[in-house]
Amino acid sequence: MTPLPRWADVVLLPLLNVVLAFLVGGLIVLAVGQNPLQAVGIMLYGAFGYGSGFGYTLYYTTDFIFAGLAVSLAYHAGLFNIGPEGQAYVAGLGVILIGLALNGMHWALVFPLMIICGAAFGAVWAFVPGYLQAKRGSHIVITTILFNFIATALMGFLISRVLKPAGVNSDESAPLEAISRVPQLRTFIELFKNSPVNLTFFLAIAALFLVYWLIWRTKFGYAVRALGHNPVAANYAGISNQKMIMIVMAMAGMLAAMVAVNNVGGVQGRLILNFVNGAGFVGIAVAFMGKGHPIGVGLSALLFGILYQGGQELAFQMPGITREMIVTIQALVILFTGAMGDMLRKPLARLLTRTAAPTGAK
Repeated sequence: MTPLPRWADVVLLPLLNVVLAFLVGGLIVLAVGQNPLQAVGIMLYGAFGYGSGFGYTLYYTTDFIFAGLAVSLAYHAGLFNIGPEGQAYVAGLGVILIGLALNGMHWALVFPLMIICGAAFGAVWAFVPGYLQAKRGSHIVITTILFNFIATALMGFLISRVLKPAGVNSDESAPLEAISRVPQLRTFIELFKNSPVNLTFFLAIAALFLVYWLIWRTKFGYAVRALGHNPVAANYAGISNQKMIMIVMAMAGMLAAMVAVNNVGGVQGRLILNFVNGAGFVGIAVAFMGKGHPIGVGLSALLFGILYQGGQELAFQMPGITREMIVTIQALVILFTGAMGDMLRKPLARLLTRTAAPTGAK
């Protein structure tokens, strides 16, 4: 891989990839007879132009931060965690069980317990693939993908056959009372009006700082990075690779579980089918676009929050652009920042080398 200065690798290269994705997306918009600049303006207005839209942007960003961190933490240990979708889904069971057990009690008591119980369920669900990788050599990619399918089937059964109250037509659990739900920010800040963003957003911001501290400022984080860079050397240095794999995967599941706290405990107030709604898979793109760094993950999550909320506004304001085209634009961002993220690396390295050459000659 062609080396780049740290600032160019972390900031400039991802930014150029996003710009390229939007240029290609603009050509698609232009091909259907619409104005690309107007479309971008509508997306930005939908994401930031009014209180409710900004609140929805932060709501999506919250989910993407947690999912992105779940992928990033495992990636630093050399593990490709594809399972945040299933881990968050199963964690919803822990959130709703404790919520219903304490239904009617104040959210200040219920909220921390939702975090703990959701994290426990998510950790257990992620621990099993970690155990299979560490003890049986089963590849983490395969097992986490399969566990996503298992989670979908298991949760579908539990919601529709076990948790569904009698006399309710839709597949969902009993609701939480308003006093037990995680408060939405509109309760404190009138700007957010009817948006679902809630106190879990601040939990997501705290998670960014926590993961940064954990990976780069602790002995445990050093062991994680050593395992990811060279498992043989890590083992020679006295690090138990098997133990680290299982612990890291469990912690990744805990991070993914916070998606359930955001949605089940804060937005829906009940457990419904497919509440994760693809956030776990978006987290993979968020993690790789952010280079696995919490700052990059936060910015990438915000970008995808803008794309999701701005895309809905664009579909409403510009009917000539269909929902499928908006998904295509989102997919282009994932393509150019993920699968083709290093396409511009060599040209950018040459350009920076030529720019620096005259300075070096002096």
